[in-house]
Amino acid sequence: MFWVLLLLTAWAAVLASCALLLRAAAVASVAAPAPPDGGAGGYRPDALNLYEAAYLAGGPRRVAELTLLSMQRGRRLLLARTGWATVVDPVARDPHERSVLGALGPDGQAPVDAVRSAAARDEAVRVLADRLDAAGLALPVSARRAVAGGVRAVRRAAALVAATAVAALCLPADGTGRAVVLCWFSMPLLLALGCLAIARFETYPYSAWASPAGQRLLVALDREQGEGDPLTAVALRGVRVLADPALRAALARATGGRGPTPGDGPVQGPAQGI
Repeated sequence: MFWVLLLLTAWAAVLASCALLLRAAAVASVAAPAPPDGGAGGYRPDALNLYEAAYLAGGPRRVAELTLLSMQRGRRLLLARTGWATVVDPVARDPHERSVLGALGPDGQAPVDAVRSAAARDEAVRVLADRLDAAGLALPVSARRAVAGGVRAVRRAAALVAATAVAALCLPADGTGRAVVLCWFSMPLLLALGCLAIARFETYPYSAWASPAGQRLLVALDREQGEGDPLTAVALRGVRVLADPALRAALARATGGRGPTPGDGPVQGPAQGI
């Protein structure tokens, strides 16, 4: 009956991790300060600018991608399908564009990966995050980290259940059927998977970055403008909505640190539009 000890180990891991995740989810649900009007902090869906919508929907990386695409759309930046960005107009319209131009450096050309990462870490994004946090539209960093840690703990517990089930099946037979052993181990596994599913739909109904008030704004914005403007669609749903394969390639391709070669943009063809 040594397999029973393995089963108890699996149950202990699942119960502890599920309790951790549920506690983190409960804290996250009340972590954001309540907007003063009980709704969205005085914001209307059409009052959110695209950078704010991008942060609430996808975090700093989404803001950086939106900035790159906005500059490309205004023909102030070339995004080549080779994964390189080249400055066309070195005049920034806002702090986010200034961060992109700063990441491109004096040569005016750099890998899209590096530019995106630098822009996502820039002070302009931190100021944006603080503003949305103060308005009660974004989840505090501590709440996001707690929920993410809880999710990782439950995933590890699910993997432990599978491992202990395999180990139990490899033990010498003690008269208990293999099907019975699997049924016993399926219960903690189902609990772990169910907890992950509940966390996915209750904690992240629209975005892992937005508070409940922010999520309501995103849903309303998506309903009102999500299909009308390509940049709004990118802010809400990410670069996967891009119709231009050259743009998708420019943002997805990793250059691996290779320096630019003559004709990187023109030969491969810059992306022309969203």
